[in-house]
Formats: sequence, structure tokens, C-alpha cells
Amino acid sequence: MLVHKAYKYRIYPNEEQQRLIHQMFGCCRFVFNYFLGLWKGTYTATGKGLSYNTCATELPSLKKDYEWLKDADSIALQSAVRNVADSFDRFFKKQNQAPRFKSRKYPVQSYTTKYTNGNLAIKGDQLKLPKLGWIRFANSRATDGRILSATVRRNAAGKYFVSIVCEVDVQSLPQTDKHIGIDLGLKDFAVGSDGMRVAHPKAFRKHENRLAMWQRRMARRTKGGSNWQKAKNKAAYIHEKIANVRHDFLHQLTTKLIRENQTISIEDLNVTSMLKNHRLAKAISDASWGEFERQLSYKSQWYGRIVKFAAPFAPTSQRCHGCGFIHKEVKNLCVRQWKCPSCGTVHDRDENAAHNIKDVAV
Repeated sequence: MLVHKAYKYRIYPNEEQQRLIHQMFGCCRFVFNYFLGLWKGTYTATGKGLSYNTCATELPSLKKDYEWLKDADSIALQSAVRNVADSFDRFFKKQNQAPRFKSRKYPVQSYTTKYTNGNLAIKGDQLKLPKLGWIRFANSRATDGRILSATVRRNAAGKYFVSIVCEVDVQSLPQTDKHIGIDLGLKDFAVGSDGMRVAHPKAFRKHENRLAMWQRRMARRTKGGSNWQKAKNKAAYIHEKIANVRHDFLHQLTTKLIRENQTISIEDLNVTSMLKNHRLAKAISDASWGEFERQLSYKSQWYGRIVKFAAPFAPTSQRCHGCGFIHKEVKNLCVRQWKCPSCGTVHDRDENAAHNIKDVAV
């Protein structure tokens, strides 16, 4: 099965390469904003937007008006035009909000270029990128398949990364008969119907006090000053640490579940609505249930596994998985163990829910 797989590496550009990267950021941002404004103006005047082909044909004349655009990677500029068209397509399909103008003050900047005529290549710990030449990078794992594109990104902490998208032939894993139901929670991240318990990493909670300290320091300092910038970088480093811990945990867990089980049943949680509960919103955000579901879904497609979903309002915690009796008092989250009044079975709240999710998921 051919899939698009991304490999993310940290790159270490020298001063001249950093200058060229920032120049590329600015050129792509200018092209995106220009055609976004043109698109909005045309829509306001005529009631119809612009297509990608219409914008792409105007790009050469834009380069004549702004000579400095010729110094940038032409494919990256075309990708910026494509991003405008794609963002409006998703907006009209109600997949995201209306596209907005990009700002140079936004801490995360990026641009995308595509492979053509050998402009992207890897040799040892050196990576070849258009207009930048060979850049040293942390070659932590070998890429597979055919290189399609590369996205250069600078994060809020000032580090530079590249994501290389390759077309990879992924082989399905050997089939197994194991079927597991998983109940996601806040006390334990996941509890399986087979007795598996996965502790919650609580990545944000562990770094919350340190992050708050640097955010307070940043608030007390003059905005834009050198000390304010130092505090801002410290806060960005902590946010990066939290994200790395969370992603590493989720990737390891989802990969383990995919390798060991043929069918995985989880609850289809409406996380957006659950975040409206202000008492639990911070803990729910720290859990990243949505990212867990996303990783599990695409990995199951890659490796020939099945992911089933239980209805979000099914009484999985209240129903006895032995006799089917529904105990209303178990709605209280403080009830961690309960005895079924009908059959007398003593249940652990989360394990019982995992069994019911396994039974009702479709």
C-alpha cells in the first residue's frame, strides 16, 4: 500500500542559510497575502472566488513588479498560491475557518517546496534544499521511498526543522485474533478490556509551574526588549518540551496497540464540547484524546487494522458488562468501583467501560 509518510528532522543552517530561509519565509508570506487579498476582493465584487490556475498564471507578472521575488524558490511561491486555494476549498467544505493574512510577527514560520530535477537530496548528515544548498541535519532515521516534498519550519523556540514527505510502500502486519476495547480517562490515560492500564503522562502538569514562572517574568518586562525576548524564548522551550513528551507518548502507545491487536474499539469522544467544562478543560487538553484518535486511525489504515467507535452517549460506564443492568449512580465520576445490584459483580469503573466499548463499538 502506497502512503505519504513524513520524516521530521532538525536542521542546523549557518548564518547565510538562516538569512536565506527568513527571506523565503517573507517571500512566501507576501505571495500568500497578496493572492488572499485578491481572492477576497474578487469575491466581494463578483460573488465568485479565484481558482488556483488563475492565481498561478498571475505569479510571473507579480515577479516582474517585485524583483526580489525572483531570489526565492519558485516552487515554494507556487506552493503558497496553492495554499490559498486549498484553504478556501476547506473553508467552503466547513472543514476550517476562513483563511487569514499571515504576519511576520507570528513565531512559527514555514514554507514548502516540491521535489523536481534532484533539488532535494540526502547524503549522510547533509540535506540538499533549493536555494540553500547542503545543510547539516540530524539524520536520526533513514527515509524510505520516493521524496515528494519538503517543508522548512522555524518554531517558536527559534529552532529549524524540515519535514520530508515520501511515498512509501507500507506492508500490512500479520493478522491476529485479538480485539481490545479501550476506555480513555483522566486518572489513567487508557484502560483496556484485557486489563491493560496506561498511566497518564500529564506532560503539561509536570511543567506548569515552571511555565507560569517564565510567563509572569515575560509579563513584567518591557515588551520587545532583550529581557522580554529571553523570557519568551524560555516559555517557548517549555511548550516545546511539553509537546515533545506528549507526541512521543502517543506515538509509542498507538504503535504498540496497532502491532498487538487486530481490532481496536474506542469511544468517539466529542472533545470540543467536553472542553466547555471549565473544571476539566485543562486536564482534557493535556490528555490529547483527539490526537490519539487521529494517530490510531491513520496507522490502522497503513497496517491493515480495524478501529471501531462507540457512540459518545452510550452508557458504557453505567452498564454492567455481565448482565446489562444500568446503574444510574455511576454517573458520578467519584465512583471508581461499584457492585452490580442485579448480578452482584464488583466492577472497576474503567475496566467495565472498556468491556462495554468493545461490545457496542461499530
